[in-house]
Amino acid sequence: MTQSAINAAKIISQKAPGFKPRLAMTLGSGLGDLADLLEDVVKIPYSDLPDFPPCNVAGHAGNLYLGKLHGLPVAFLQGRAHFYEGISHTVAKTYIRTLKLIGCESLLITNAAGSMREHIVPGNLVLINDYINFQFTNVLAGHNDDAFGPRFLGMEDVYDLKLREKLSSLANELNTLLHQGTYFAVLGPQFETPAEIRAFRMMGGDVVAMSAINEVTTAHHCGLRVAMISVISNMAAGMSAEKLSHELTLSGVKKGAENLKALVMAFVKQY
Repeated sequence: MTQSAINAAKIISQKAPGFKPRLAMTLGSGLGDLADLLEDVVKIPYSDLPDFPPCNVAGHAGNLYLGKLHGLPVAFLQGRAHFYEGISHTVAKTYIRTLKLIGCESLLITNAAGSMREHIVPGNLVLINDYINFQFTNVLAGHNDDAFGPRFLGMEDVYDLKLREKLSSLANELNTLLHQGTYFAVLGPQFETPAEIRAFRMMGGDVVAMSAINEVTTAHHCGLRVAMISVISNMAAGMSAEKLSHELTLSGVKKGAENLKALVMAFVKQY
């Protein structure tokens, strides 16, 4: 995966000569149109980059966007890899490490998630302050590449405190409700059962979804500062009469998309 990241970084430098993004964002289900905010855009399909995700899930277009947002050079990943797609650890590592190689300092992750708490409802934003990995796999398992990070990695500071404080402060200024909570990562692709949700709540989870953990772990491993915001798309199984579906996820995300866009723009202005 090291060589794939190096090769991808070379291709990017050829397509966008001299461009060095400082901030990267992954855009979750239904959030891909955040890329429309960019100026001086270079769009690179994932298919042009070795070991980038073959995106087959609705809401994940599969493009890398390079451009400027309020003058800040940024990289947007429009789509991500999910372990439930049968995608190898190599892919998850490659696209995050490529961001590191092309100059990124920080990674702001967005995704759609279900709420396991009654006071957190569809359309709300949740700033993630910790996670529980229940995917029964780890992106760092296997050979460790010492060029990117250590064999054994401390996770007590996985979500950067200063970035979280900045996002919380900006949300207050914007009058945007921004909850904080623990992200519970499951493998999928099936949605959780009501009994599982009751168990996950007891274990300390606040929101639940099937993505992002491979990116968070890889980014922290290679020294990127990480922040993560989940957009609540639905109440978790057993907490609502609605039947869960991916269509419900996509429609629910739209409720919080405008607040997320405003928060991202404010964050970039002060980055």
